[in-house]
Amino acid sequence: MAGRAGSGAGMVEGSRWHKWVFFHVPLMVFVVGTLFPFYWMLVTAFRPDGELYRPWRAVNNTPFWTTQPTLEHAIYLFKQTMFATWLWNTMFIALLSTLISLFCGLLAGYALARLRFPLAGGLGTSIFVTYLVPPTLLFIPLANIIRDFRLGDTPWSLILTYPTFLIPFCTWLLMGYFKTIPKELEECARIDGATRVRAMIQIIFPIATPGILSAGIFAFTLSWNEFIYALVFLSSPQQKTVPVGVVSELIRGDVFFWGPLMAGALLGSIPVALIYSFFVEHYVAGLTGAVKG
Repeated sequence: MAGRAGSGAGMVEGSRWHKWVFFHVPLMVFVVGTLFPFYWMLVTAFRPDGELYRPWRAVNNTPFWTTQPTLEHAIYLFKQTMFATWLWNTMFIALLSTLISLFCGLLAGYALARLRFPLAGGLGTSIFVTYLVPPTLLFIPLANIIRDFRLGDTPWSLILTYPTFLIPFCTWLLMGYFKTIPKELEECARIDGATRVRAMIQIIFPIATPGILSAGIFAFTLSWNEFIYALVFLSSPQQKTVPVGVVSELIRGDVFFWGPLMAGALLGSIPVALIYSFFVEHYVAGLTGAVKG
């Protein structure tokens, strides 16, 4: 009996050891590696120039925190640059692009998931393949289109080009989520006299709220962080977005204004972080449903 008890205790200790080695330790390394750049960005944003541009040994050996936090870099952003305008431009462009992409993605995803017509499967695959085309191959022909319509250096040049890569992704994600919703719900509504459009709006779309939120979060994030199109289509400082404005105005030749750069990156990432924090449960549920579909 004592031998069995000892072997059982040994097995428990072994399972705990394996769990720490193969789960907890790798998870902690992954979390630290993922969050450390954001921590470094936060510290740099509040570190005064006196500490920022001196060797670590000259600042009391505190490279990972600051003893004299300051807001001078954030104040510099709003007083010496057009950062507030860049924030507004980015929010306006990202919201409109997301709404357009969600509207088109909802209709296309529902049609591909519910309606039966020739080449439906091939069309869904081709829509997703267009999302995989690199933007570096598309901005040249898109630049010709923007020039022909005289939309250069305006927010509409991005509002109309961002859906070219947002709609395929939203369509693919929502199509997978719609396939997880039982068709019987819609059929029962149609038996009771509802039209397909009414059943779609009042039955399917409310159930698909997690998937819609997931697609919206992805579309908003991609629009907010997009760089290539914004760099090519926008030239004047008052029309720039946050990613382009921070890089173009705070990097002058080989001079990097690290404090304002990190403050701009920190403030620019707050809206996306807030959206993820508020809708994280729906976001995970939407992705789970799309993968199952």
